[in-house]
Amino acid sequence: MQQQSSISAASAYQCPFCQKEHLSGYILRESASFYIVVDHAPLLKGHLLIIPKKHYSCYGAVPAELDNELQELKQEVAHFFSCFYQQIAYWEHGVFHQSVFHAHLHCFPLGPARYDLSEQLHVHIVKSQDDVRQWYQQHGHYFYFQSPSQPEQQGLIFPPDRGIYDRIARQVIWPSVAAQTGQTRWHTAAERLAVGQPAIAETRLYWKQFQTGCQIS
Repeated sequence: MQQQSSISAASAYQCPFCQKEHLSGYILRESASFYIVVDHAPLLKGHLLIIPKKHYSCYGAVPAELDNELQELKQEVAHFFSCFYQQIAYWEHGVFHQSVFHAHLHCFPLGPARYDLSEQLHVHIVKSQDDVRQWYQQHGHYFYFQSPSQPEQQGLIFPPDRGIYDRIARQVIWPSVAAQTGQTRWHTAAERLAVGQPAIAETRLYWKQFQTGCQIS
């Protein structure tokens, strides 16, 4: 059985997300238990992360008492995207394929990104965060995708399989990224970091405007 990670896990790993000074230039909003930050190497304009302040290996290890706060922040980011970008989609590496070993939820303004359930690549349809915790405790690593353009599901858990991961990224994520960025291939994190500052600056500006109020037309 997979054991939940705790704050003590950070002692064996110098976690950048546990160091507020590492995030300080990217934080847009701080709540009691989370940060909303702009990604330092954005996949596309508006790319944000929701990161718990305490060290957890993934959202499958985040305790239930933080669920309501997390849902409020997800709704806030969704509202922000509806004002300035496109419809939101959520993506999480449940330890599998993480680049930083600390829970973080990617928020992408992908628009109507859709996954065809008939492909049967997923292993569980998520109705609540309890489903994510239960999967992680019983099975371990996963990756997660949620698109409100498919309201019949809260989210989807996929197995830690590189072939399935690449297929979902290529078929579900990439078409929106290519349409919005004009890219003809998937850029590496280093490439995104090198050219990402204008997108980061724009997102920070829009967030400031968002704080003064946004009416959805």
